[in-house]
Amino acid sequence: MLKQLMPALKMTIVITVLTGLIYPAAVTGVCQLAFKSKADGSLFAKNGRVEGSFLIGQNFSRPEYFHPRPSAAGPHGYDPTASGSSNLGPTNQRLYDRIRASAEQFRKENPKYVGSIPADALTVSGSGLDPDISPANAAAQTARVAEARGATVTQIQDLIASITEERGFGFLGEPRVNVVKLNMALDRQFPKH
Repeated sequence: MLKQLMPALKMTIVITVLTGLIYPAAVTGVCQLAFKSKADGSLFAKNGRVEGSFLIGQNFSRPEYFHPRPSAAGPHGYDPTASGSSNLGPTNQRLYDRIRASAEQFRKENPKYVGSIPADALTVSGSGLDPDISPANAAAQTARVAEARGATVTQIQDLIASITEERGFGFLGEPRVNVVKLNMALDRQFPKH
């Protein structure tokens, strides 16, 4: 019986070393050489201190910043240790109340915007940590941000256009605006005094 178990045990050890140690080490090494920033999590720093990642949504609530989509990750949202959606169904009263409250808040924060509120300004993403908003959501917030920054609407629209990422390979996903990148560009080009 030991004669039959030994090949299985040896193969288990070989496969474990190959797939659990050698392969991950090789992939990590290649990624560190070829894609250093992305391999490290697309982190950004301010004054030499890591502030966050371009891949994780962050809460911006002041009028001079573009606001991200709502988050259900954690009790106060945007908690990367509690990633997840609300899992509330379309007939759930709590979902209806949350969306209605988000719509009222959006209208209060953006009184000059008169169109339909973009869906991503009211709904949470599947992870609750989506770092992107739609160009329509950014456009809906433009007047508020321009006024708070002392800039023209056209200047802010041009900045949004420069930050907007198009569909991957021309057909994957939707155009999107990374809120962290956009707000960092605002701080650089139109600092709040």
